[in-house]
This record gives sequence, C-alpha cells and structure tokens, in this order.
Amino acid sequence: MKQDMILILDLGSEENPRLAREIRAMGVYTEIHPHDISAAELAALPNVKGIILNGGVNRVVDGVEIDASAAVYGSGLPLWAIDHKGSAPLAADGKTRETAIRDFVFGTCKAEANWNTDNFIADQIELIRRQVGDKKVLLALSGGVDSSVVAALLIKAIGDQLTCVHVNHGLLRKGEPEQVVQVFREEMGANLVYVDAVDRFLDKLAGVAEPERKRKIIGAEFIRVFEEEARKLDGIQFLGQGTIYPDIIESGTKTVKAVKSHHNVGGLPEDLNFELVEPLKMLFKDEVRACGVALGLPASMVYRQPFPGPGLGVRCLGAITRDRLEAVRESDAILREEFARNGLEGKVWQYFTAIPDLKSVGVRDNKRADEWCVIIRAVNTVDAMTATVENVPFDLLQHITARITAEVKGVNRVLFDLTPKPTGTIEWE
Repeated sequence: MKQDMILILDLGSEENPRLAREIRAMGVYTEIHPHDISAAELAALPNVKGIILNGGVNRVVDGVEIDASAAVYGSGLPLWAIDHKGSAPLAADGKTRETAIRDFVFGTCKAEANWNTDNFIADQIELIRRQVGDKKVLLALSGGVDSSVVAALLIKAIGDQLTCVHVNHGLLRKGEPEQVVQVFREEMGANLVYVDAVDRFLDKLAGVAEPERKRKIIGAEFIRVFEEEARKLDGIQFLGQGTIYPDIIESGTKTVKAVKSHHNVGGLPEDLNFELVEPLKMLFKDEVRACGVALGLPASMVYRQPFPGPGLGVRCLGAITRDRLEAVRESDAILREEFARNGLEGKVWQYFTAIPDLKSVGVRDNKRADEWCVIIRAVNTVDAMTATVENVPFDLLQHITARITAEVKGVNRVLFDLTPKPTGTIEWE
C-alpha cells in the first residue's frame, strides 16, 4: 500500500524535522527535500499530495534569497508557504499550530492518514525484495537499535539471503553479545557469523590513553575485521545499513550547516563493490523503535540506551586495562539493574558508569587498599546538545554504592557526577 506524502521543501527553516514529525504523528508520510528539487526528482516521488515551502532564518544563500524551482510552482499541487516570501511563520502555540497543519494536510491536500508501522514494514519488504532479487546481503550487526531493526526487517524480507556479522570487540556491555546471538541466531534463525575479536582489539588498545586515538583504533580495527569476514563469503552484492533519517538530516543541506557527516559503514574498500540497502533511512528514531516492536524484537534491544560507537572503550578512561574494563562492565550492569528495579529505566535518558585511571586509598578487609573509583552519570536531554542531571534519590545512590564496592573487584569509591551539559559533556571522553 502506497502512503500519501506531504513534501517539505527546505527554504531556510531550522524546524523541518519538527514539522515532519508533527505530520507523521497525524498518520501522513512526509519527507524533507532541498528547495531546488528538479521536475524529474519531483515526478519520481510517489503519491505527493501537497508541498510545504518552509522558509526561515537561513533563507539567504550566497547573498540571494532562495526559492523553489519553477517545477514546484508549476506542479499543480497544493502549496503552503511558511515564513517565505512574506508569508507568516507557523504558530508556535500547540493547538493553533496543529490546526493549521491539519487544515492543509487533510483539508487542502485531501491526504489520507495511511502512514503507520505495519504499512511501512509491508512496503519495505516489497522494496527490499525488488532491490535484492535472489542476491545476498551482508550486515554488520552491532546489537544497537538501528542495526537490530534492519536485521529483523531483512530477515523477514529475504530470510537466509542475509548474513549478519557480529564483531565482539570486548567493549560491549554485560550480556550484549550473548543477547545478539540468542535473538538472531537462536530465535530468528539468521545466518549469524559471530567473531570473537576481544584479544585482537584489546591488544591494539594496550597503553593508548588519548581518547581520539582510541576511537580511531577501534573504528579502523572494526573495518578490518568486517572486511576479512566479508571476503570469506561468496556472492555478496549488497551491504545492509542502519542509516536513519536524522543521519541524513544532520549531514546538512544547502541551507542548514552539517551537524555531523553522514557516512556509510566507514571506509570499506571500494573493491568489495557493495550496493547499499538502507530500509530505515526515512525513519526517525522513535519510528525505528516502533518497527522493532512490530518485528518482534525484545524491549531490552528496542529501547537500548544510546551507546557510543567505541562502547566501554570511552568509559574506561585513559589507557584501557582488562581488569578496569571488567570493573566498568560489572558496575554498569549493577547500575542498570538497580535503575530498572527502582522505576528509573525509561525515565532517565542515559545512565552509565565510568572509571578513570586513578586509584585512591581505602580500606578492604581491615587493610589499606589502593583501588579505583566508579563515577555514576545519569542525564536527561531532548537533543543531546544540552543535558540536565537526574535527581537520583540519595538512598538509592547509597544502595548502589554498597553493591558496587562489595561486588566489583578493585573498586573502593563511588562518585556521582552532578555536572550538566554544558559545562560537562554527556560522556567523559
């Protein structure tokens, strides 16, 4: 079933993602495109019912106020100019704003509210089968939300034509590699190649304290391991990828400065010559999670907290040692267990432990003991640009401290980070 579409053209607004999400929340599919979309590009988009010319503060590019192409104005489709060429901005007030959007989408454009998770999954299965045919797809399955949902969708679409590669670099949280194997190999019947590369990664990282260098080693080594596994497989023509809509939006447009570069799995050799399969590239994160639920993934995987690409490598501060890395993993598991038990799971945006390469004197078995300290970080944010600290009950912090100091080897202190962003960042490295 093809969904009706409302097209948002970026004419300088910084609120394109918000507007797109508001329209999708009404059950109508929408996409954001550059202001100078061509006639051919416009004609290639299915079921466009109307176009929003979304102007704003970035409307002047190279000294000239931008405008939509003649193809847009001559399309015969309903047009709504917002903060463009003298038209009024969209109201900030919730009810007034929603009424205005509804009037255009349903009243003027006569769009149907047929955008939902089940329809999206059905459409993507059809599109994947059409793109892939009888060929094979390779997917790097980290266990994160995006790669897990892509894997579940590809399994449903093409079954054993998909091969998933899960690289355990030793920097995942407690139980995560085991969960990936259990869910995808045992429960979903996926072709899953599990690569135990723990020693390989930790040997490369030995003695490396500089955070950016650690990141580069982890990223480069992952690509090498994945490439080695890819070369062992015959007939792979496609590479599955968990690109989502914010990745594309954050890459910037002609009027919006890039937040971060959007990269495909990061530097695979060109002679592998894969064609990309990116079925989630038009979804926002909450829509990706909804798909994961509909596809039968466990809640612990679908609602997994944001987790940095280098994993616990940037929470074992300074040069990584195996014993301190294990202390990070165990203390993090205790924190997550206690937050879940006390109703904070899902309420707090992100929480984790970090351990600096620093020892302090304490008392263990009635003797002086030089051991590490664990830092607890618990923050809330909307956009990760700023963050506030969660007011964790003091008695819970005392209980977590007692557990960590009793159960985690080599730790004699627990500290709670009270710093918002700014001046702190969410992660410590």
